[in-house]
Amino acid sequence: MPNLVAIVGRPNVGKSTLFNRLTKSRQAIVSDEAGTTRDRQYGKCEWNGREFSVVDTGGWVVNSDDIFEEEIRKQVTIATEESDLVLFVVDVTTGVTDLDMDVAQILRRTKLPVILVSNKTDNNDQQYYAAEFYKLGLGDPICISAATGSGTGDLLDMVLEKLKPESGESLEEGIPRFAVVGRPNAGKSSIINAFIGEDRNIVTEIAGTTRDSIYTRYDKFGFDFYLVDTAGIRRKNKVTEDLEFYSVMRSIRAIENSDVCILMIDATRGIEAQDMNIFQLIQRNNKSLVVVVNKWDLVENKDQKVIDTFENAIRERMAPFVDFPIVFASALTKQRIFKVLETAKQVYLNRKARIGTTKLNEVLLPLIEAFPPPSIKGKYIKIKYCSQLPNTTIPSFVFYANLPQYIKEPYRRFLENKIRENWTLTGSPINVFIRQK
Repeated sequence: MPNLVAIVGRPNVGKSTLFNRLTKSRQAIVSDEAGTTRDRQYGKCEWNGREFSVVDTGGWVVNSDDIFEEEIRKQVTIATEESDLVLFVVDVTTGVTDLDMDVAQILRRTKLPVILVSNKTDNNDQQYYAAEFYKLGLGDPICISAATGSGTGDLLDMVLEKLKPESGESLEEGIPRFAVVGRPNAGKSSIINAFIGEDRNIVTEIAGTTRDSIYTRYDKFGFDFYLVDTAGIRRKNKVTEDLEFYSVMRSIRAIENSDVCILMIDATRGIEAQDMNIFQLIQRNNKSLVVVVNKWDLVENKDQKVIDTFENAIRERMAPFVDFPIVFASALTKQRIFKVLETAKQVYLNRKARIGTTKLNEVLLPLIEAFPPPSIKGKYIKIKYCSQLPNTTIPSFVFYANLPQYIKEPYRRFLENKIRENWTLTGSPINVFIRQK
């Protein structure tokens, strides 16, 4: 199972810069103003062949009157409880502050491994100042500069040493894994209970703790799959915490361990920012998608115009990826829940689809010839051949061109759209690669 690493610390110590460095992205906004990061950022980090998730929290300020800082403190508390390892970032240019001492006191109480990161160590002389951080009682400080990348390799080596080995669950190969995800109160627990029903003798829980995903084998009515269940296992002391952040932390676990994600949306509230956060997690992890609009029994007017309006609103928010099925269901009345399973199974099969090279070239090459890539600097780009790559987790296609570096993202989307128009890959993400002929 992929591990989860939380980056914590007081405001303006460089957590977002470190997040961008580890994930090789520019997702997190970086500013000299303290408290810039108030929302969470999630990303993937790969080092020495191992991959783990990284969450960038807001600046941690204890006992503050600022309402935002109180919310940030809650988020970091949850992040430390749900993660496998904590990177505690401090600023070598300012030394130990009272806030650092407060944060260290809370981190010393956790059972998780904590790595103390002395950031902004831009030259060798500043490394001597890092000795001051020993008073935090969290071991040796690792000196890095997130801005320049200095020392981050040693930091990542230490992260891999402290992370638990990726567990290989005793699950049968070739059986799809469906995860039910969504914001709080969208009906995740209800639909899981509706799936399982009363016949528990043919449903067996495979493994899991409150932190890990729970696998439930579902084998009836012609279906055979694992249900990756993180719904309904929230501890009671979380009721006062940031429910949305907690749900996303759990969703990371469920999404990473699934093949198909069933995203629950509340029909009475429509698609909201939290739904988009989880959708982006699904996309980032290259998982297949089925959207279920739950609580459809509570909608009074159910004519086709309302359904079309609802579908269009969802697809507009999730564009440019719009080729996914939407099922209107009710977990309470069990309306269309069988269709949810049928759709998820079909999406899983779409994910495994193979298209013959001959057929692919017969269909796509005339389309490419009719609509070639735009010429750049007077150079004409020609695509001569295409094929589907074997043994990939999602359908991946490679196009061989004379000048692949000049083919931009809009044309890649054009190629993806043409593939989707001619073959049924609904719900599954697609990779399009351009290589030198």
